[in-house]
Amino acid sequence: MSTPDTPSNTETTEAQAADAQAADGQTPDAETTEAPETEESSPEALRDRIEALEEELEALEEERDAINNKLLRKAAEFENYRRRTDREQSRQFTAGKVDAVRAMLDVLDDLERSLDAADQLESADDPAAAYESLRGGVQMVHQKFLDELSALGVERIEAEGAAFDESLHEALMQQPTDDAAPGTVLSEARSGYRLGDRVIRYSRVIVATAPDDASDDAPDDTSTDA
Repeated sequence: MSTPDTPSNTETTEAQAADAQAADGQTPDAETTEAPETEESSPEALRDRIEALEEELEALEEERDAINNKLLRKAAEFENYRRRTDREQSRQFTAGKVDAVRAMLDVLDDLERSLDAADQLESADDPAAAYESLRGGVQMVHQKFLDELSALGVERIEAEGAAFDESLHEALMQQPTDDAAPGTVLSEARSGYRLGDRVIRYSRVIVATAPDDASDDAPDDTSTDA
């Protein structure tokens, strides 16, 4: 008498069959179902999609090339601008030097005339008068030189009698005194000059200090020639 298949018996039989196929090197049977073809997965739709992507890629490449060309033009324009600016700065710098030298040439002429007059001093009939004439000529040259510097915007830094200012003065030493307040510039060893806010050369000065501070150090020398 045979026993009808039960669900457990059926599963056991299918498992045994799968094991047998695996032992024989066969792939167990699987349920294969083909996906139903849709309108989007049809060959025509895929071709259209590929063509659209190719067109999009071509458009992006054209946009990339346009941007690259634009960047190259801008880089070339900037390089040309930089070269023009450098040339203009160099031209202005040279023109500035020419103006400064031209202003000094007249002073140089006057100095040469003064030297000629000094050479003739010993042979002059009236040496004292010749000396005074020479001295007056040198003073005029000096004043002319200061005028030319002023025309260029160069100013002499006021020092003697002013309060010591490390941004304008360079302290050579301190001198104890009761005649001036500590920190006052007593005298100037070398004149200083500035052009606008820029110091061209610091004034070298001697600074007053209280007699009791004679052993103290001089003010910090933080300045250097410009």
